[in-house]
Amino acid sequence: FNCSDGLDYLAMAKFFKGLAASGAWACFDEFNRIDIEVLSVVAQQLLTIQNALKAEVSRFTFEGREIRLVQTCGVFITMNPGYAGRTELPDNLKALFRPMSMMVPDYTLVAEVMLFSEGFNDAKTLSRKMVMLYKLSSE
Repeated sequence: FNCSDGLDYLAMAKFFKGLAASGAWACFDEFNRIDIEVLSVVAQQLLTIQNALKAEVSRFTFEGREIRLVQTCGVFITMNPGYAGRTELPDNLKALFRPMSMMVPDYTLVAEVMLFSEGFNDAKTLSRKMVMLYKLSSE
């Protein structure tokens, strides 16, 4: 789901209720675009779900209502720090997620491995040419 500054804590609560009750996963893209006031409430909502998961209960109280909990539910977020309109996550929310960084892959190496696995003998040269072709065609 692509987050925006228009999301409020009620909309997020609906997402979380559905995830908890169904056991589904969700990835909230550009999570740090949500207003800081909403993020504070979201931290409490997620903490409630995480505590219920740790306790391994089948039902728990969320936002004043008892709902079902399927242990496979999960919440993931992506962030693009440093852009305009992005907020820093509150510390209590940061503590609920494990950070990891991403980087652009080496497309030439990926293409080379794929070509070698398909039986091409000159994969190194071909991979450089393919990457250059796709790069030029994307511009």
